[in-house]
Order: sequence, then C-alpha cells, then structure tokens
Amino acid sequence: MTSNSSQSNPLQLDLTEADLDGFSDVANKLADASGEVIRKYFRKKFEIIDKEDLSPVTVADKAAEEAMISIILENFPSHAIFGEENGWRCKKEFSDFVWVLDPIDGTKSFITGKPLFGTLIALLYKGKPILGIIDQPEVSTRACAKLSQAYLYTTSPHLFSGDAVEAFARVRSKVKVPLYGCDCYAYALLASGYVDLVIESGLKPYDFLALIPVIEGAGGIITDWKGNHLFWEASPDSRATSFNVVAAGDEQIHQQALHALQWH
Repeated sequence: MTSNSSQSNPLQLDLTEADLDGFSDVANKLADASGEVIRKYFRKKFEIIDKEDLSPVTVADKAAEEAMISIILENFPSHAIFGEENGWRCKKEFSDFVWVLDPIDGTKSFITGKPLFGTLIALLYKGKPILGIIDQPEVSTRACAKLSQAYLYTTSPHLFSGDAVEAFARVRSKVKVPLYGCDCYAYALLASGYVDLVIESGLKPYDFLALIPVIEGAGGIITDWKGNHLFWEASPDSRATSFNVVAAGDEQIHQQALHALQWH
C-alpha cells in the first residue's frame, strides 16, 4: 500500500527534523504492516462481531492493530498507544507521545467488499497531531471558493442526529453535488483535489486525528463545526468522545460552510 504522511513544524514543538523523520519512517511501516494483514482478509469469509456501540469489528481489524502495536513497541517502547480496538496501552502512566490507530476506517465497506476503507495513523505530541497517514498517494487540494460549486461528501446522512440534521441540511442545500459513502476515503479525495468539502458528525478521535496533518499538509483546513482546531489529549482515563468535523480544500468555502452550519 502507498500512503501519505504530513508533519508539523518541528521548531514549534521542541523536536528535530531527525525526530520527525524517524517517526515518519515508523508510521509508514505501520501502514505497510496493517495493509499486509488487511489484504489477507478482504473479500474473504470471516467472523463479524458487533461492539457495544453496535459498530462491527472483524479479525482483520484486531490483527492489523496488533501488527501496528508491535512495531511501535519495538521502536518506541516509551510511547503510548490508543487503538480503536484495544484502547490505551502504555508501559508508564503517561507519555507525551501517543499513537492513535484506526486499522480499518470503513469496516462496513470492508465487510461488504467495497474498497473504500483505509488505515488511519496519527502521532500526537502533547495532544497535538504532528503526523498523520491515510493510505493514499501524494495529495494536494484544489481551489473552490464558492459553496454553490462544491462537491460535498459525508459518509451517510443517516449518521446525523438532533440539531446536526438541520445544520447539515443547510449546507447540503447550497452545494453543487452532495455525495455519500467513502468514510476516510472522502478525506483522501479532498486532499487529492477531487472534492471540496467533507462534513461529518459524531466522529471519534481515531476517526479524524490522522486526517488533520494530511488535510493541512495538502493545503486544506479541518476544524470542528465552530471553526475550532480539533484537539484530543489521550490518557489512561480518556474516553473516545464524539466530534463534529468539517474539512475543506479552500479556506473560503470552509468559512461558508461554517456560516451555513450555524453551529453555536
């Protein structure tokens, strides 16, 4: 699998370029290891288990996450890990570095044989995502300054609830083409310059943290529905709370989407 990673400015984080290069090398190994596991199960028969939130999980999810965990522990034994399937893992009570893993974002697509899923890998330093990977090639967003010309993606309109339903509808009514499906692949399409806007509600940290450096590295912007930077600090007591996310390839269309959402 090819993958794309993007990093923050090390001078702002008390880290060296060598540090980030080392993290990036390992992150790409994680993506390769996850991909090797996942390919063995794709479009094959396997057991499907429903988690407490009724979302599905497969042996492929678990095996891919364990493969990534073993590589992290081998290279950075003092780092913490927060995986979608296994939660928090750290040899000590706390670490400034936390790897956040989603081995298969889009498990429902994976189960049904649709190749619109991907592995998400994020590295947080003191709560800030400094590195992210979506299983995609080199990417760059495109310019789209008007909401009326935008191609909008969301995984499913049925995943919105309460006031978020009307908020999303206000944006959907203004765009050129609303599209559905794809999970993390929609963000890769945005980062690659094929679509302009992705709006989703109720995402967990492992669903979006890896997206932040990728979207920003490609020239886009990703925030919550109020325009605030997305931030999540993992710890042994952390719970994977829900976030509303809007990503855009152009700052102007991002502002127009926030205005239409009216999320105050």
